[in-house]
Amino acid sequence: MPIQVERRTDNLPEWKTREVEEIREWLSCHASIGICDVSGIPSRQFQQMRASLRGEVAIKVSRNTLVKLAAQNVEGIGSIADQLKGQVGVVGTNKNPFTLYQMLKDSKTPAPINAGDVATKQIVIPEGDTGFPPGPFVGDLQAVGAAAQISEGSIRVTSPSIVAEVGDVITPKLSNVLSALGIEPKEVGLNLKAVYSEGVIYEISSLDIDIDEYKLKFTKAVNNARSLSVSSRYPTSQTISTMLVNGFMNAKSVGIFAAVESPDLATELINKAAVESHALAMSIDEDARPKKLKNVAKNESIDKKEQSVEQENTEDTEAENEDATEEASAAGLGDLFG
Repeated sequence: MPIQVERRTDNLPEWKTREVEEIREWLSCHASIGICDVSGIPSRQFQQMRASLRGEVAIKVSRNTLVKLAAQNVEGIGSIADQLKGQVGVVGTNKNPFTLYQMLKDSKTPAPINAGDVATKQIVIPEGDTGFPPGPFVGDLQAVGAAAQISEGSIRVTSPSIVAEVGDVITPKLSNVLSALGIEPKEVGLNLKAVYSEGVIYEISSLDIDIDEYKLKFTKAVNNARSLSVSSRYPTSQTISTMLVNGFMNAKSVGIFAAVESPDLATELINKAAVESHALAMSIDEDARPKKLKNVAKNESIDKKEQSVEQENTEDTEAENEDATEEASAAGLGDLFG
């Protein structure tokens, strides 16, 4: 046992001295230590939270004076001893403070609300059969503001009924009605007051972050970094495949533009030649066009009579002209000048 603990506990009963040493060892074996408020937590809910956190977060509740004595002999932890006021507990974990805060937040459970409590959210009695037979309970429901009536041999709530708003003080009658219906509108849990981890004391305001918002920010940052890597030609293991694909496509575009003869570009070059030949045919007088490209398209010199005749052509004639267009396009430069 450390000498300092002996000096501070030499006048304590033996059981308190042992407990101080046990708490000191318990505090020393966790990476993150938090002080949390445990007031107002019913025993059932407290045991549920302890069970849900087992294996991840350890919870110790002891006398504040004993915890303070133990904390003063653990480097750094003594600095949060001033938070040991009222009904508090100590939580220990090897997780980081942010994860600890989120885990305790997620472990909160619903609980019955008592008379005199202040509603922290709107309380609604849902529509439906209450399961209660006709009797005075229908009057209790109506007294707290619920739309209730007797129907088909039982008491029913005919529509969702708001019975308390945020900030309302719960009356004894409302507390009894909600308890009878099994409605638990209060959320109880371990509320962190401060966390010590790796030489840093974390206030709760710095731990209460929007996880989804930070995920979006990280995703955006990753995408921006990827774009910067690709645009600046700085290869990484995450961007090299994209850069190789871009390089291949750029090289292919250059080859097609420069008409580089290559088996890899044969199809694209033939298609390009067909398109260009067709465009060239459309730009010259129809009389000067090769036979296979005549009547493919009319130029501005066609008179109104010819336009009228063209409009009266049957669908079959139009289909034949479309086929001729496709054949002419595929013919390429040889058909144009041959």
